[in-house]
Amino acid sequence: MAICNHKIAVVMPAYNAVQTLERTLSEMPEGVVDHYILVDDASPDDTRQLAKKLGLETHVHERNRGYGGNQKTCYQAALAHDPDIVAMVHPDYQYTPLILRAMCSLIAEANYDFVIGSRILGTGALKGGMPLYKYIANRALTGFQNLCLGNKLSEYHTGYRVYHSRVLKDIDFLRFSEDFVFDNQMLAEIVLRGFKIGEVSCPTRYFAEASSINFARSVKYGCGVVGVSIQGLFSRITGKHSVL
Repeated sequence: MAICNHKIAVVMPAYNAVQTLERTLSEMPEGVVDHYILVDDASPDDTRQLAKKLGLETHVHERNRGYGGNQKTCYQAALAHDPDIVAMVHPDYQYTPLILRAMCSLIAEANYDFVIGSRILGTGALKGGMPLYKYIANRALTGFQNLCLGNKLSEYHTGYRVYHSRVLKDIDFLRFSEDFVFDNQMLAEIVLRGFKIGEVSCPTRYFAEASSINFARSVKYGCGVVGVSIQGLFSRITGKHSVL
């Protein structure tokens, strides 16, 4: 409520986050967040117990649904509290919450609809330990997606995202994938619908406890992104405002 009286909810899609959750919360800016929600996607560790101990609203999937399925539960739970702004912060400490105030301010004070924390603006990605093959794939896929969607974002693949609640209410995100490509479907849909998008340079960290998909899953994700991009191109040609 400290940012122009906007009610802000933070959602945290979690899987095996017991070693990083407290470190992530320790960097949350004071006086910004009204409500924290963590969704544990059937972690085999003690993530759910720790989240409850720390006083977070905790939802638990009894079976693993995947990153997209986790986000669906996150956003449904957040909207139940009728917030003005919903921020997704990964509890694996890969993205710093220290810039959360700046990201939320773009929505609360500058009338943006959606803001991403970009690892590519500046030189933070490789310095933070992003594998070179992921960096090259990120740049190639982002260029292709900008071409298909007629946009100029620095990247489409960051997991650090802040939404005005009207975006989540307007998009039927439940029809999207339960896997990692959910993120890309959401962003493509936001672009196609003409929402105002902002970007903030975000340092990132790659380390053993941080979530990171392996090469095989990365290839699957990349193929999914190409598919979303082509769907987006056809949507632009036919005058639609959806990737599905």
